[in-house]
Amino acid sequence: MQELAEATQNKPLYPRVLLKISGEALMGDQGFGLHPPTMTRIAGEVQKAHQQGIQICMVIGGGNIFRGLVGEAQGMERVQADYMGMLATVMNALGMQSALEGVGVHTRVQSAIPMDTVCEPYIRRRAVRHLEKGRVVIFAAGTGNPYFTTDTAATLRAMEMDCNALFKGTQVDGVYDSDPKTNPDAVRYDKVSYDEVLTKHLKVMDASAIALARDNNLPIVVFSLREDGAMTRVLFGEGRYTVVGPAEVRPAG
Repeated sequence: MQELAEATQNKPLYPRVLLKISGEALMGDQGFGLHPPTMTRIAGEVQKAHQQGIQICMVIGGGNIFRGLVGEAQGMERVQADYMGMLATVMNALGMQSALEGVGVHTRVQSAIPMDTVCEPYIRRRAVRHLEKGRVVIFAAGTGNPYFTTDTAATLRAMEMDCNALFKGTQVDGVYDSDPKTNPDAVRYDKVSYDEVLTKHLKVMDASAIALARDNNLPIVVFSLREDGAMTRVLFGEGRYTVVGPAEVRPAG
């Protein structure tokens, strides 16, 4: 690990990444909605990575505001509930855009559901150009289709943007064989294959997203978004994290 860190001291393992975070990550200790201090802290983590020359795009869930499956469970039509969930992700994207620009990071929001008054429509070539110009791009409204989660949307956008990896920011520092919050003997993986994640039902992302990443050899890097500077350290091959990939993972760089 020391040799890897020295070899990549001035060169990131992943020069372009998509950061996927849940909507719940934005609500802090609240039970609902947005918590501006928490959003500012997350924006600061993105800023640190961005200052190292990393090209970053993001997908944020909407569970802190509305979750389609919950709406369906309460008697709503699934398609309608999913569209409401997509709109919740737009609200989160706009909030994160404000937080990022508050720390000096130029940001664009692109929505799969057109709403030109508040953000750009999703146009792949335009998004790539924004990344090349050093802007952070936040993709909102999932894929624009019901029945697809933001996990799947994140994987799809990461591939469309030709990202070197999908970064999944979570509450813990990687993938464990059981919940480390309830099992003190839980074992953390340094590397785990896509198939192991699926067969062992490890809680990384939903099965569709994992299968899509597997079929396109997109590495998924799971790390703790709660640790100060963790994202930047992981980008340069340091710190604690788990890589989900083929049996032999060879990060791009």
